[in-house]
Amino acid sequence: ATGAVDVPAGDPTRSVAQRMAEVSIHSFPSRNAAPSADAEAARAAPMVSAAKQCLLSLFDDVRQGRTPDFKSCRPVVEDIAHSLARNPSALVGVVRHKKRDDYTAMHSVAVCTLMVSLARKLALGEEQVLEAGMAGLLHDLGKAMIPSEIIDKPGALTNEEFAIVKRHPQLGHDILRGSGGIGESVLRACLQHHERPDGKGYPNQLADSGLTLHARMAAVCDVYDAITSDRPYRGGQCPSESLAHMAQWTRGGQFDASVFRAFIDCVGVFPVGSLVRLHSHRLAVVVENTPSSSRAPRIRAFYSLRSGMPVATETIDLSAHGCRDFIVGRESNDKWKFTQLAELTFGHAG
Repeated sequence: ATGAVDVPAGDPTRSVAQRMAEVSIHSFPSRNAAPSADAEAARAAPMVSAAKQCLLSLFDDVRQGRTPDFKSCRPVVEDIAHSLARNPSALVGVVRHKKRDDYTAMHSVAVCTLMVSLARKLALGEEQVLEAGMAGLLHDLGKAMIPSEIIDKPGALTNEEFAIVKRHPQLGHDILRGSGGIGESVLRACLQHHERPDGKGYPNQLADSGLTLHARMAAVCDVYDAITSDRPYRGGQCPSESLAHMAQWTRGGQFDASVFRAFIDCVGVFPVGSLVRLHSHRLAVVVENTPSSSRAPRIRAFYSLRSGMPVATETIDLSAHGCRDFIVGRESNDKWKFTQLAELTFGHAG
């Protein structure tokens, strides 16, 4: 077994298939002169900080009863889109690193990043790409109206607390609609990002035909970032493990299958940050996906399975001509409990 994700079968919807078929190669920036993931990650760090501050300011405005300035979001989304055009892997890795006191804001920045990447993978027009980013950035705005002791609770919610949390999509939608100037696709994505194609979501139990494309995208991106993030009450799942779980949930009706398949194409079979086992009997972390192969990313090996000891880090492009090493499977950090995976992902030049 390779540990690759078993993607749900089924034909994509006609609209998604048409967009993916019609996209021109010239719609995407050339990667020939693209900066490395390490270089773009360094460039992206202050951008992510600015995006987080923008979100914190919006949340504070909502809590204080002030009218939020949503126009400030557009430059944030544009900066994120430009960074992803320069290097699709770097920013996705940077936004995975969250602290307890900024989780909600950083989660929104991460979902924005994933939404922009997914929109481009689906070959949406650039304005729709930016709308997808706006939807990701603002999807959890309603949580500003939920008591912080519930949002930040370090443990399982009671049924009563969860009922309160489930109000946030409607609350966010109403705040955005009341402010004016927010597009309908962003409004509906905010309202519908916890709905499911099988009709078992919330707040309105909408089924397949009632969900917009941006809402289907937001549902996937929201859950992926949530389960791969560290929380006070649990560690984040390995990205490749998370995709495997989400594939099962997709078969169960939680996600749109065609959107989920596009998401896998977007983040790679072994996403940035995944812990993997190599043919050379080493463990490595994925640091960058390569355009030539979703199964042969750029990795950073750091641990010998033969000796059971850390080794000098080696950065390898598994897609490079003549490379004889390859991934034989994914590994769970629940087993290994490495504490330095975040630093290894972007902590060294390679």
